[in-house]
Amino acid sequence: MTTHQPLTAIGFDADDTLWQNEYFFRLTEEKFSSLLKDYAESDHITERLLAAERRNLEYYGYGVKGFTLSMIETAIEVTEDKVPASVLHDILRTGREMLRHPIETLPHVRETLEELCGSYRLILVTKGDLFDQERKLAQSGLGELFDAVEIVSEKTQETYERIFHQHAETPHQSMMVGNSLKSDILPAINAGSWGVHVPHDLTWALEHAETPSDSEARFYCIEHLGLLPGLISELP
Repeated sequence: MTTHQPLTAIGFDADDTLWQNEYFFRLTEEKFSSLLKDYAESDHITERLLAAERRNLEYYGYGVKGFTLSMIETAIEVTEDKVPASVLHDILRTGREMLRHPIETLPHVRETLEELCGSYRLILVTKGDLFDQERKLAQSGLGELFDAVEIVSEKTQETYERIFHQHAETPHQSMMVGNSLKSDILPAINAGSWGVHVPHDLTWALEHAETPSDSEARFYCIEHLGLLPGLISELP
């Protein structure tokens, strides 16, 4: 049995934990379905796109660029190689628009980070395209509140073990906060850390996972990030 030790470091997911992200993917997906409305129903296009994203993750990773390539691949498949060049141009344009969208931080983010920084080491742990994640962090104005930034290709138990050993005391004295049970919470708990789930209204289908059982002593769920300092003060 592991003895609980004082919390010294907190990792934060970025997309849909600190700022809006999935919302822009959903809007783009709607535009994409509209571009192909003469070839297939919206539900079928969405299904094919999700299959392409799942298939391409190991090649393109996470982020807008991989999503754009998956849209192009889906357009070719759905139209049976007859997709007009104008549609391909529109897909590329929507991808560029996603890479330029303004950053909208979620409620309670800045005040919570400001309250916690100085008392704990704050670590941003995000996955996706390096340039895009760096852009979003810079535009958010939150970068100065973090002691370390880790942009990774995948979030696994080994990822959190490495990060929390490198930037914190140990995983057992660290916490991971995020909206994805699959990427932010379960692997962090498996590494020995606390996991705090902050649900978002929109979650990508490939990030869905089963909620840990109530018996999991290191799992918590809060309605919004503003409740995090109070939760931390009550940790056993």
